Order: sequence, then structure tokens, then C-alpha cells
Amino acid sequence: MKQVWVKTVFIKHILYGYVCFCTDPEWASYTLGVFLCHSCSGLHRNIAQISKVKSLLLDPWSSSEIEVRPAVCSVAFIQKNPALGNCELLRDQWIRAKYERKEFMFLEQQEPYSAGYREGFLWKRGRDNGQYLNRKFILSEREGVLKYFNKNDAREPKAIMKMDTINATFQPGKIGTPHGMQITYLKDNSTRNIFVYHEDGKEMVDWFNAIRVARLHYLQVAFPGAPDSEWLPKLTRNYLKEGYMEKTGPKHTEGFKKRWFTMDDRRLMYFKDPLDAYARGEVFIGNKDHSYSVLPILPPSVQGYHWQFGITIVTPDRKFLVTCETEKDREDWIAAFQIVLNRPMLPQEYAVEAYFKHKP
Repeated sequence: MKQVWVKTVFIKHILYGYVCFCTDPEWASYTLGVFLCHSCSGLHRNIAQISKVKSLLLDPWSSSEIEVRPAVCSVAFIQKNPALGNCELLRDQWIRAKYERKEFMFLEQQEPYSAGYREGFLWKRGRDNGQYLNRKFILSEREGVLKYFNKNDAREPKAIMKMDTINATFQPGKIGTPHGMQITYLKDNSTRNIFVYHEDGKEMVDWFNAIRVARLHYLQVAFPGAPDSEWLPKLTRNYLKEGYMEKTGPKHTEGFKKRWFTMDDRRLMYFKDPLDAYARGEVFIGNKDHSYSVLPILPPSVQGYHWQFGITIVTPDRKFLVTCETEKDREDWIAAFQIVLNRPMLPQEYAVEAYFKHKP
């Protein structure tokens, strides 16, 4: 029974994808008996009726406040997903889930995001006009899809997102709201972006966790017997790198144009605007042992750029030329490319590579 409880609580923690394990905490909650980083201490103050926070260095502590309270201390086996830990909404809702709603304490309690079916309304950004409109979304684990409808009484969905390619990541800065989330899926083997939000932070995190639960169950079926360490990073993922660069065309004689680039898994995509539904182009970045490489320079004959920090991305078929605004930007992009280049290719990634090579 204890092992089942541990597994259940572990699953709930990783669905949120966050726990604070800062190395040098300077704050603590004396009512909960946990140490906190500066950022998490501010979130704990939002539940002041439960968590009383003090500085370890600046505030006076009474003897009663420093008593050990093992019944409420953090569970030792919780593991951190650093890719998701920087999102303030996730941190806030994880803290509220654990200490306010006590979601991790009761084995028999089923959270709404783990029911296998979810239906509700989200504000979705229009593909063409950029206007956010209220749309009905349905997540069906049985069907293995997330779909949305343009009208409440519509029989046919506007889009069907299959669980094998779906991804969700919070993008508050890009979308312009603290609850903004970007959902992506493959449509005709090209990436489709959907931008949504909800006024209620818990509602938005519940949708995020519902997608992760559905992905979890899909992966457990697709990869039976695989260890947690293998499928855990595949539930959802943050993008490896995003930002503006300038690029030129395939003949390298056109002027350089500013584009928003996203490095997602092995797909380097570029957009005219960060909130575009579809990329203007996608580049497959394979392994360094298969004629893929990146150089911190441009060919000497290239002209027409005003950002001076160039990068040449070499693929078996052609070279892609981009420039960065600062040296730091170039270093960061090259570091991101090297992570992908050094990673061995999975069997399914060879099929993706073949599609890019034969793409019209």
C-alpha cells in the first residue's frame, strides 16, 4: 500500500513538473517546515493563512517557530523537472496544490485533470486576425485527441490534435498573459501552433496537466515496460531555444530578413511573427555524424546583413545562413545547436529526416 501511495504522489508531482530544490535557500515557512528560495517565498505569501514565511538571515525567530515539523516537510523522493520549473504559474499552482488543496495527500482523491476526459472553454487566438475568441475544447484520452470547436453546437471540430505529436508549454511573455499556453501538434507533418489562455490560473494548469496525463498514458502503451526516466521528458517539453535572428534565402543572394526562430526537438522553425500559426520554414537538425554541423561564421562572399554575428548551419542538402544581434546570442544559439547535434538520432527521427529531404 505504501509503495502505491508513493507512486501516486510521485506521478502527481511530475505532472506539475515542478518542485523547488534551491541549493542555498534564504527563506523558510515556519508553519509548513520547508525551506524556500526568494521566488517561492513570494508565492507562499499568497497563501498566508497556511504558510507563514520569514527570512533565515534577516528576521528574528522564536523558539516555537524553529521547531521541526516532520509531518508537513517536503517528501524526499520528489524529483524536479528543470525544464518546467521556471514558469511562475506552475510554481504557484504546485504550491497551492500541495499545501492549500492537499492534492498529494490522499490516494483515493482523483484530480479533475486525471479523469481521462476534459471539456471546457479557452480563449484561443485566431489564426488570421489575431483576435482571441472563446472556443470549446475537448480532451479525450479514449480517442487519443485534443480537439476544439468554432461554435458551441458544432458537430465537427475545427481541429483534431493527436496525442502522439501534441505538446504544451506555458508562454506568458510571448502571449502577453500570465496564463498563456502554446499548444503544438503536427498537421501534414508540419508544426501547427495554437495559443490559448484562461482567466483562472488553476483552470489553465488543469488543462496542462490533463494533456500530460493523456500523454503519459499514451506513452505507457506505446513504450510498454519503459522506465520512468525514458517517458518522463516526453510528456511535454519547453523549447530548447527561441529568439530573433536574420536569415537569407537558399541562393544566399537575397537580403537578410528578421525572423522569429524556435528550436523544438530537431526542428528549427522560423516565423515572421512569434504568434504565427505556421512556420515560414522548418529545418531538420540531425546528428553531427551524419553531415550536420554548425559554424560561427558566414561565407566571406555573403553580403546584405547588418547583424554582424553570423552562423552557418550545414545540412546534407544545403547551408542555412543566419545572423545574430549580439555575440551572446550567437553563443547561445550555437550551444543549443550543439546539444541537438551531439544527441544520437532515434529510429523515428530518421523517418522525419527522410520527410524533410523529400519535402517539396
